[in-house]
Amino acid sequence: MLYNVVLDGDELTIGFGEPAQNTEIVRELAASLAALPFPGGELLKISGPASLPAAMAICHHVAHLYGAVAVYDPKLGGYVVSLSHDPRFPIGDLIK
Repeated sequence: MLYNVVLDGDELTIGFGEPAQNTEIVRELAASLAALPFPGGELLKISGPASLPAAMAICHHVAHLYGAVAVYDPKLGGYVVSLSHDPRFPIGDLIK
């Protein structure tokens, strides 16, 4: 596995697997995301490391399934709202 994705409720945990180029990672990641049963909802929280191409692939997949997407920032100890269609979750808000 080149990239790991685990969906548990409203939390998506991601991370690198075997060493590979982004071209390979993004292809495998897209297939993995398509196989997950994303229920959609008001907020998806994402944690774990990602390259920019991997992050964009994830964003593309979940952007219209959730009202907002927040990404964990270990320096801040919380999730930063990075994408939002919901005024309850303004861009840049920190969710502890």
